[in-house]
Amino acid sequence: MTLRLCVLLWPLPGHEADLHRYEDLVLPLLDEHDGRLVAREHVVRGSDAEPVEVQVIEFPSQVAMDAYLEDPRRLALEPDRAAAVARTQILRLA
Repeated sequence: MTLRLCVLLWPLPGHEADLHRYEDLVLPLLDEHDGRLVAREHVVRGSDAEPVEVQVIEFPSQVAMDAYLEDPRRLALEPDRAAAVARTQILRLA
């Protein structure tokens, strides 16, 4: 069963560009885990309450998603993520 996710990302104050750079590094890893980036949009924010980036990602299975999340290259970038991302919200789509 295909997993469809909507990922909402909020930056730490002043780190919007760093968040985008981090995502530029980790999203290409999706292909190696049979994941697919369906959409990646930068939000025109009206306030800090809104996310700065919205992504729609698909995986063919939970196993594929877990493999992406546990990819050592992605995990090695965790300090970059922690320095840039204040909040992530993941919604499962029908």
